[in-house]
Amino acid sequence: MKRLDVLCMGEPLMEFAEVERNGERLMLPGFGGDTMNVAVAAARQGARVAVFTALGDDKFGRDFLALWDREGVDRSEVIVRPGGQTGVYFITYGPNGHDFAYARAGSAASQVVPAEIPAELISAARVLHVSGISQAIGNGAAEAVTTAISIARTAGTLVSYDTNLRLQLWPLDRARAVIHAAIAKADIARPGLDDARLLTGLTTPDEIADFYLALGPGLVALTLGGEGCLVATPDERRLVPAIRVEAVDASGAGDTFGGAFLAEYLRVGDPFAAARYANVAAALQTRGHGAVAPMPTRLDVEAALAWPGVLRNAS
Repeated sequence: MKRLDVLCMGEPLMEFAEVERNGERLMLPGFGGDTMNVAVAAARQGARVAVFTALGDDKFGRDFLALWDREGVDRSEVIVRPGGQTGVYFITYGPNGHDFAYARAGSAASQVVPAEIPAELISAARVLHVSGISQAIGNGAAEAVTTAISIARTAGTLVSYDTNLRLQLWPLDRARAVIHAAIAKADIARPGLDDARLLTGLTTPDEIADFYLALGPGLVALTLGGEGCLVATPDERRLVPAIRVEAVDASGAGDTFGGAFLAEYLRVGDPFAAARYANVAAALQTRGHGAVAPMPTRLDVEAALAWPGVLRNAS
């Protein structure tokens, strides 16, 4: 029997988010990295979660180890590289929302290679979750994800793939080829609408869902920002509306959706109910600053589902 629900593989990034307090602009430390955010979001919904990555033997790396211990996330296979560096990113805010700046070149996670992949841990998980960023950060890392997916398929572990396109990391043509080759071997495709339009050249959510289903996954959860999520299988599709709140910061909302979606889908087996649940989790997350700190727990989400008044301006 599988002893883990979700194994997340990718790059952790120490976060510094701009906040205003007492008239001063401060940079508040926190945690980020797309798949690592998914790990914490899933753990807070009660899923059994593990992470695989590499950290620098530095303060930020030790901070991540402490975070995963607090959250009950298995980090037994995480590599700590002597002399390595843990990546960093900065969030600032302007009239068009949040902006990101990164200091991640040469990060320990970007140097993971196929020989380091923990096959037994992948085999123990019900789902392996990876992303386009997991592959974009380095050639070795891209091959490592491909290896991890192959191990998962052999072991009967489902594969979840979030496109998470970052054109600062690789050109569109290579991103398209690598991402779509990976999704062709995935069970759950998690594209975002803006990414998918660039990757596929298509426009409408239904066209995009059809494209990704044709690649091979049995389930597509296409996030549509303020419009919610289109969930599609070969037999059925539904638009699951977004939950309206007074949002403070949307950074990390998509990852919160992803972690909550996987946790709930594994629990109930219904992708449409899981999307509704995940929409609420993502909405709650946007009411605080940073990616990880405002992520809700299962109790928070269930309270909001039971009493929609918890979500101000809920629809």
